[in-house]
Amino acid sequence: MRALRAAVIGVGYLGNFHAQKYSQLDGVELVAVADTDAARGAEVAAKYATRSVTDYRDILSDVDLVSIVVPPARHFALAQDCLAAGVHALVEKPLTATVAEAEILIQSAASRGLVLQVGHLERFNPVVRALRERVDTPRLIEAQRFAAYKKRGTEVDVVLDLMIHDIDIVLSIVGSPLRAIHSSGTAVVTDDIDIAHARLEFASGCIAELAASRVSQEPARVMKVYQRGGYLSIDYANHELRIGTVTDGREAQEQREVTFETATVGSTDVLKAEISSFVDAVRHGGLPEVTGEDGKRALEVAIEISHRIKRYRAAMAPSPDPQQN
Repeated sequence: MRALRAAVIGVGYLGNFHAQKYSQLDGVELVAVADTDAARGAEVAAKYATRSVTDYRDILSDVDLVSIVVPPARHFALAQDCLAAGVHALVEKPLTATVAEAEILIQSAASRGLVLQVGHLERFNPVVRALRERVDTPRLIEAQRFAAYKKRGTEVDVVLDLMIHDIDIVLSIVGSPLRAIHSSGTAVVTDDIDIAHARLEFASGCIAELAASRVSQEPARVMKVYQRGGYLSIDYANHELRIGTVTDGREAQEQREVTFETATVGSTDVLKAEISSFVDAVRHGGLPEVTGEDGKRALEVAIEISHRIKRYRAAMAPSPDPQQN
């Protein structure tokens, strides 16, 4: 079986790890990395015994698949070039800057029979998989994703940087049309949204309450799903799934109660699992676990949440004092 030829476009903090995972996979050859910073590209290439280029277009004829790990504003143009060259693409989240751009990439990949996978990494987290296996008919979902401030990732607001992970998971487990969105948020450190809250209301009656912050003193990544008969809670950091189950008393006069159990889910190399899944989809011709459509749906909701927050902030901004003119 011929080795698939892989490359990584953009080898900053996360792109370096993409290159590492490709170099570790059987049946895959990391043929190149591309980065506009020649020194950084050469550094990463040396670590994984491959070559480095500053223009990704120089390697498109030499590869079967790529990871695109550059700032989100560049995702569309790079992915479009890769797909046009017949190269399968794994694009980090958010897929594109606009829904219209996402639709173009989805159509481009479909028309050429190529895999377009979106880097929603949490889908490959074992604790999320354990949660999804147990979700039945969710009625209320609560998610908090808080992180300390880091300059990396601030090319987009906190909704597109952090909350989009939980948006994607919620959309994947609710399986019902979204009927309404309510949101609020504010800037703290940057000029964009650093803290956001969103309420998603679905046709099934399920409600999702999401909160995200990139200026939190105490990091947290948790999700709770309440459904008939009990609830599920996941702690990403500790790899724990907590299961609450409603039980009936054995006698008529006994009260119903909730019993709890905690399952520790084994950790795994989530990025390697994501890239392995992408490689398998390319090799066998199946749909990726996170499709372009999945990425577009999460993007559409995230953009709407951001737009509502920004419109509200603009409306609430104080009017200029005419006496100062």
